[in-house]
Amino acid sequence: MSNVIRLKKGLDIKLEGTAQKQVSPLPRAESYAVKPDDFKGFTPKLLVKQDDAVKAGTPLLFDKYRPEIVVTSPVSGKVAAINRGEKRRILEVVVVPDGETEYESYDMAPLKNLSKNDVTSLMLSSGLWCFLIQRPYGIIADPGQNPKAVFISGFDSAPLAPDMNFVLRNEADNLNAGIEALSKLTTGKVHIGLHADDEAGVTGKVRGAQFHYFKGPHPAGNVGVQIHHVDPIVKGDVVWTMDIQNVAILGRFFRTGKVDMSRTIAVTGSEVIAPRYHSVIGGASIRSIIGGNVRPQMEGYAVRIISGNVLTGTKVEENGYMGFYSNQITVIPEGNKYEFLGWIAPRFSKFSVSRSYFSWLTPNKTYNLDTNMNGSERPFVVTGLYDRYLPMDIYPMYLLKAILAEDLEKMENLGIYEVIEEDLALCEFVDPSKTEMQAIVRRGIDQMLKELN
Repeated sequence: MSNVIRLKKGLDIKLEGTAQKQVSPLPRAESYAVKPDDFKGFTPKLLVKQDDAVKAGTPLLFDKYRPEIVVTSPVSGKVAAINRGEKRRILEVVVVPDGETEYESYDMAPLKNLSKNDVTSLMLSSGLWCFLIQRPYGIIADPGQNPKAVFISGFDSAPLAPDMNFVLRNEADNLNAGIEALSKLTTGKVHIGLHADDEAGVTGKVRGAQFHYFKGPHPAGNVGVQIHHVDPIVKGDVVWTMDIQNVAILGRFFRTGKVDMSRTIAVTGSEVIAPRYHSVIGGASIRSIIGGNVRPQMEGYAVRIISGNVLTGTKVEENGYMGFYSNQITVIPEGNKYEFLGWIAPRFSKFSVSRSYFSWLTPNKTYNLDTNMNGSERPFVVTGLYDRYLPMDIYPMYLLKAILAEDLEKMENLGIYEVIEEDLALCEFVDPSKTEMQAIVRRGIDQMLKELN
């Protein structure tokens, strides 16, 4: 093993409801949806109308400003609904599947014979280009750019995150094909960040990539943190990233010629009766995934369903749909109940990052946490607290203040190019000021993009 990058800053939040390592089959969902809000830097325009017949891989939406970038249907069937919000903003394109999946066909050739332009064209037409996320800004990559490298995180350190070596245990050939395809898109290297204990797993045996090993608490698994410690982004740099499970889906496409969006997700959380893994098709309805597997709630209590993890995921309703980039569904208690005496009461079963309670005495204990903020937003408290949870040479407090002040020059100098929302999610969790840091980071990114255009 090469040198291990040891990170001391961060925090592992130990929650109840880890998925057991068994994959349970699920029947096909009654409907699937593509949600434009999942795609940063994407202004959706429709390519279909209600009742249109589609195949898996049929384009449903395209980007108004980059029309070559399309989002495709995950299944074959009929467009059942186009749900809109305020000002007719497209919220969802819902597809009801048919009996047997039909796939769009593509003019494929052996991957070794394909050029960069060939790979780019196939990824664009199949909709798989949306898996490529550009740093800086965390938006869908621009196919006209040349990234200095491609980075992939081979593990997820977020609370209750799926074990990627278990998820991908049968995907070695697809991973290798995906890495080969990505290597054609850059003149630099394809980097994979692995946990120091994962060398023997399937993610540590792929070919054609340069490995980097990390050890430490969350957010060690964030690709932004790994980029920072391997090859930091400076002004003018462009790096592309891709989730490790999406690399397998990409490789499957180049091996079979089919847009097969099947993935294995972890259904987790304290309110799940039997936390486990399921094989699903991306965009499946939430009810089809967790229906009947959530604990009954007492009157006045509720649960929150999250597409993703508790730090960065999106709240969804039971009649909603899984996010395009999600590898897990989390169900935890909603923090809608009054606590007698509030923070004054002794909290022997509560988790705290300070020594206000007693969780520091039991570091391996798991907790049943809810969504209660335990207070409302208040002014920043300058304590240096955030610096203890962000393993990057960035001052998060000053970066956030520069964003709020709309000072572009300071934003650049303080590291806006290196971070997206997920990188400050842990700081948001420990923040005594209850500040929505992730929303502030996205606001700063949007301002930078607006100034560039």
